[in-house]
Amino acid sequence: MEVTDVALLLLRLVVGVTMIAHGVNHWLGGGKIAGTARWFSGLGLRNGVLQAWLSVVTEIGAGALLVLGLLTPFAAAAVVSVMLVAGLLAHRANGFFVFDEGYEYVLVLAVVALALGLLGPGWLSLDHAAGIAITGWAGGGIVLGLAVAATAGLLAVFYRPAPAPGATPEPTDEEVH
Repeated sequence: MEVTDVALLLLRLVVGVTMIAHGVNHWLGGGKIAGTARWFSGLGLRNGVLQAWLSVVTEIGAGALLVLGLLTPFAAAAVVSVMLVAGLLAHRANGFFVFDEGYEYVLVLAVVALALGLLGPGWLSLDHAAGIAITGWAGGGIVLGLAVAATAGLLAVFYRPAPAPGATPEPTDEEVH
């Protein structure tokens, strides 16, 4: 075992446990699912309850897979996708710094997840024990490709931002007919 394996384990544990905690907080924290659903709806995502549950399952699932070092590029892709959605919808307009609700935090988690996809989970992982070796450009490609596709798909299907204050809303089908 090399020092790199220990470093990869530390990165997987920190990001994995962080994602698990984030998912549990969306589920059982402050506003529970209903509060998380209202927050997602406020960001312009339709079906807030579905979004809340998708977030909980994705965050807890990806976090657990990272902790175990199992299917690492796929778990990392899920983390990057969650962070892309958060960065684009909740943090981008606030600038860089996290203390101003900026995208600093989600950027760091996404880049560490991408790095895990590139480097792999290391020797101390279920991927290694099972002989699953998707690393290098292939691992990074899976992470980026799946993350961008999942994010684009989610936004295409569910993102409907509220009209700007004072803007004339587009007529509904009932109003047109």
